[in-house]
Amino acid sequence: MHSLYLLLVRFLGVYLGLSTSLFAVSAMGLPAASFYARLLTSYGALVICASYGVVTALLLRPLKRHRIVQYLTARSFKYSMRIATGVSFEIVSGKEYLSTTRPCVIIANHQSELDVLFLGTIFPPYTSVTAKSSLKLVPFLGWFMALSGTVFIDRGNRADALKAFQSAAEEMRREKQNVFIFPEGTRSYANGPELGAFKKGAFHLAVQAGVEIVPVIAANYAGVLNVGERKFRAGRIPVQVLPPIPTKSLTVADVDQLTHTTREAMLAALISLGESPLGQKATLPAVIAKKEERARVAMASGSGLRN
Repeated sequence: MHSLYLLLVRFLGVYLGLSTSLFAVSAMGLPAASFYARLLTSYGALVICASYGVVTALLLRPLKRHRIVQYLTARSFKYSMRIATGVSFEIVSGKEYLSTTRPCVIIANHQSELDVLFLGTIFPPYTSVTAKSSLKLVPFLGWFMALSGTVFIDRGNRADALKAFQSAAEEMRREKQNVFIFPEGTRSYANGPELGAFKKGAFHLAVQAGVEIVPVIAANYAGVLNVGERKFRAGRIPVQVLPPIPTKSLTVADVDQLTHTTREAMLAALISLGESPLGQKATLPAVIAKKEERARVAMASGSGLRN
């Protein structure tokens, strides 16, 4: 046991030392060093917060309060990442819809692994995620998700997926529990304001449970994290929460239209966010953004001199 403890301490020392060294090197203007520094720091924060979630779920489950564990863990990850990496999501409008609508199905666009931090910002209490069943096997994260009420979906088995959604609908009504779903089903890694095709599971669930859908949009953040280009910078990413969409009067026959109109509304919001000043900073690489800012200042100064 003592040797295991020493091994863990040494591993943590090397991990922290490597992350710190990479941050120091990134200050010299090497984007790849910044990418790996923030990547290592993010995974470290995720493991720590997931471990906190496991312990909290074990303590709260006997008291039947485990349904708030995902909210508590999400918030811990939000603040950890803000301090350690300088990356944060900021709700710029519609925040009240997340606290006044319950139960509901919350849906959002899915861009990259950084969306775990996105959840840390938008997650209200008494909300659980849906996830592919294979995540149960991931150490720390999978344990946390299993203990805190995650709805696991076997995408390769339609019958099991439908059964999971039926169970989720019943629990939503009984416990007033929200469910969060990425309707695109996979990460887009988009470099601009793009939305993939929506799967219909979230909309079937909302109609079946008779609850509202709350769409949430994060601006494209390729300027903060671009996995393909190995770039990961500090930055604030704007988020908009759209008004809830009622489903009580809808049936299964309405799901196709509901899916289409919701996606169109979210795409329009995504494009609009990208045109905002904060959205442009998140989308454009930092170097380009600085150049454009200098150009704007120079034009404004020139205009002032002429006047």
